[in-house]
Amino acid sequence: MNYIKIRFGSGFDHSRSCGRSVSDMFGSVNPMFSLGQRRWNPPMDIYETEDEIIILAEIAGVEKENLEIEISHKAIRIHGTRNCNIAMENTTYRLAEIFYGCFERVLFLPTTIDTEKVNASYSNGFLEIHLSKQNHTGIHKVEIQSD
Repeated sequence: MNYIKIRFGSGFDHSRSCGRSVSDMFGSVNPMFSLGQRRWNPPMDIYETEDEIIILAEIAGVEKENLEIEISHKAIRIHGTRNCNIAMENTTYRLAEIFYGCFERVLFLPTTIDTEKVNASYSNGFLEIHLSKQNHTGIHKVEIQSD
C-alpha cells in the first residue's frame, strides 16, 4: 500500500484559527457566514521569453495608489487592497462573489532577474510587470587563499 507523504515546512502558519477557516469555507457559499474581510488571491499568469519574465495580474477595481510591488532576484511580492465603494445599508445580498480587502501574492521566479530593469503598468484592471533576466554571461574567477 502506498501512502501520501505530507510535510509541513517552517513556513507553516500556526496563527490561523479554526473559526477563520470555517468563515473562508462558508463565506463563498453564502455571505451570511462571512465573519469579516477575507484575504483574496487575484489570478496571475507568468510568461517567460528569452530576455524577460512577464507577470500579468487580474486586479480589477484596485486603485493604483493601493498597489505595492517588492522584488528580489528570485521572487516578487505583489500586495494591495480593493476597497468596497458600494453602499451596503438596507441591502439584502442574493449573491456575493467579489472579494474586497487585502491581497498578497508572492511568486518565486524560474530564473534570477535584474532588479534594476523592471517595468510595471496598470490598465483596464490588469497589472503587467516586465522583469529583465539577469545576464549570466560573465565568468568570475575565484582566488584561492593559502593558509
